[in-house]
Amino acid sequence: MKKTIYVIAGPTASGKSEFSIKLAKKINGVVINSDSMQVYKNLKILTARPSGLETESIPHYLYGYIDGKERYNVEKWCNDAAEIIHQTFKNNLIPILVGGTGLYIDALINGLIDIPSIPESIKKESDKIIREFGKDFLINQIKNFDPNSLKEVNFNDTVRIRRIWEIYESTGKKLSDWKLNKNKKFIENFNFKIFLFLPDRKKNYEIVNFRFVNMIKKGAVEEVKKLLALKLNTSLPVMRAHGVPEISKYLANEINLDECINKGQQVTRNYVKRQHTWWNSSKLEIYKKFDKFPSEIDIKSIKFD
Repeated sequence: MKKTIYVIAGPTASGKSEFSIKLAKKINGVVINSDSMQVYKNLKILTARPSGLETESIPHYLYGYIDGKERYNVEKWCNDAAEIIHQTFKNNLIPILVGGTGLYIDALINGLIDIPSIPESIKKESDKIIREFGKDFLINQIKNFDPNSLKEVNFNDTVRIRRIWEIYESTGKKLSDWKLNKNKKFIENFNFKIFLFLPDRKKNYEIVNFRFVNMIKKGAVEEVKKLLALKLNTSLPVMRAHGVPEISKYLANEINLDECINKGQQVTRNYVKRQHTWWNSSKLEIYKKFDKFPSEIDIKSIKFD
């Protein structure tokens, strides 16, 4: 009989972490982070990483364990998550994946295209091109060698545009050809029960706005100041975390604090919108879907068989 892995998914600032702790207590589980930014130890406040009080009673894994100077990615997370999942079952506990990064969940379930790692020099080169010439320059180049991959990408999605270019530049083979290969799997023969929360977007936006202000009050500016002191390459994922670019501009006196807060709130609201779109169009099998916040759901009323 296949063992079950539970997934608590939904947009940022919806209350997934609190719900996961309740679930863990109910089914003798552990919480495993599946948020792409909560892995970084440098950003506790801006990523709303669960606090010590929240994690005392239930084991939490893959939170704040990666240094921002490392270019962590979905493949590395899948390997780390698979290891924790296997160990969790050996300890007769139930793994509960929690986070809003749908790509991570999809990759763990369905696998990834087996592409060689992209050298850091290539990633730095694509970042430099974006900064000096803009994303349209890369798009026009990609049109010449892999127009099919461009059809599947929003032209505002700089990360994916860069990746198409980097794969071809690094391997000499276009992404659309790599996709013809069989996916690399990380774990197999498990049941995934996804609990998806997609609450009212307007209320979600209001919580995002409030939370960002609260992050500023709790020391997010000082957190980013310490991050900037490390003088990391701007192409690293940690430097693109919501709030980091905006607070960086404030610290550089390019914008005032009110503008910083407004911009930080806006980029996070945009992310919530993209998360709703991603999950609504996802082909992943959803076990239970709620149009409410996790806090509005009585966990006692849910069957976890």
